[in-house]
Amino acid sequence: MQLAFTDEELQFRDEIRQWVRAHLPSHIAHKVHNALRLSREDMQSWAKILGAKGWLGHAWPQSFGGPGWSAVERHLFEEECALAGAPRVVPFGPVMVAPVIMAFGTTEQQKRFLPGIASGEVWWSQGYSEPNSGSDLASLKCKAERQGNHYLVNGQKTWTTLAQYGDWMFCLVRTGWDGKPQTGISFLLIDMKSPGVQVRPIVLLDGEAEVNEVFFDNVKVPVENLIGEENMGWTYAKYLLAHERSNIADVNRAKRELERLKRIARQEGVWDSQTGGPSAARFRDEIAKLEVDVVALEMMVLRVLSSERSGKSTLDVAGLLKIRGSEIQQRYTELMMLAAGPYALPMITEAMEAGWQVHGGGLSGFPGGDAWCAPLAAQYFNYRKTTIYGGSNEVQRNIVAQTVFG
Repeated sequence: MQLAFTDEELQFRDEIRQWVRAHLPSHIAHKVHNALRLSREDMQSWAKILGAKGWLGHAWPQSFGGPGWSAVERHLFEEECALAGAPRVVPFGPVMVAPVIMAFGTTEQQKRFLPGIASGEVWWSQGYSEPNSGSDLASLKCKAERQGNHYLVNGQKTWTTLAQYGDWMFCLVRTGWDGKPQTGISFLLIDMKSPGVQVRPIVLLDGEAEVNEVFFDNVKVPVENLIGEENMGWTYAKYLLAHERSNIADVNRAKRELERLKRIARQEGVWDSQTGGPSAARFRDEIAKLEVDVVALEMMVLRVLSSERSGKSTLDVAGLLKIRGSEIQQRYTELMMLAAGPYALPMITEAMEAGWQVHGGGLSGFPGGDAWCAPLAAQYFNYRKTTIYGGSNEVQRNIVAQTVFG
């Protein structure tokens, strides 16, 4: 197993680094480094910049308009974007539904949908979870009844991330009721502007409405928007979830946030302080433990990349990456909030935008120099979800156990 990068790969990384730093808008990088709210315009403008370069679908094969990069090159690209402060690409279009359309869609569907995804012009949402169907996704009840040349969709989806911005949704719907629950699910593409689609925000503790409920009331969806075969949607959903779980791990963002945690700890004067409790340790020791976990996760990712580069088959580790990556994300948000103490508490948007959260003259050496404490509690609460979405970690552990031990 070779974990070292080749000279060509190192040169590729340098070229990507230069390009990202030259094209990433500074005000967007400032928001990312300080965990400030990103607007739709912020996220989509970066997507369009990448799209114009042909890099929004950076994992796509050349046959579908992608750069045709190797797994290692894709990793290096994602790392340089994360460290520069680029927004995380909203994955629902380029990372999740696009591979499904490539693998299972018709030629007409590929020509119709992929260009808008690749350019960043069309915003996609994911319609999977329902009020009583989360980890047990196969129990979903949102139904689609075929009537001639269209389906009539009725039901509800929930926890739909950024659906308020969605132009289109890829949606799991029930089209069959015989046999196992998994056998009656289909994969539909739904225009969010269709009559009968209603999006209701779910306002969270921090005042954000990142997630939504989506209701379908006799929504007509043309039959040509069905991906693959009717009642085969569970197969396509599993294919998509493997991409989602690997994406959740996001070791590159963890590396960036680890450095942010170190800066906050030093600025707040807790770097050498005791954490308290019966097994008190220095705060920086807790950071060191986290850094070991981040490095271990990166080694796991590089091990997978090395195997792909050599052409050897590897164990499907999407579940393992999801488990460790999500736990690391929760840990660094917890340590950041502990480091900032009471300054992490305010979550009043108007006060934050007015600069109320700046104290001590801002953070010396920190990108932007301000707006770095108040979002920490909001980020902490938001990241409680990471061990649940994309398949709860408890379920993932069962899957990994069955895969490894039989």
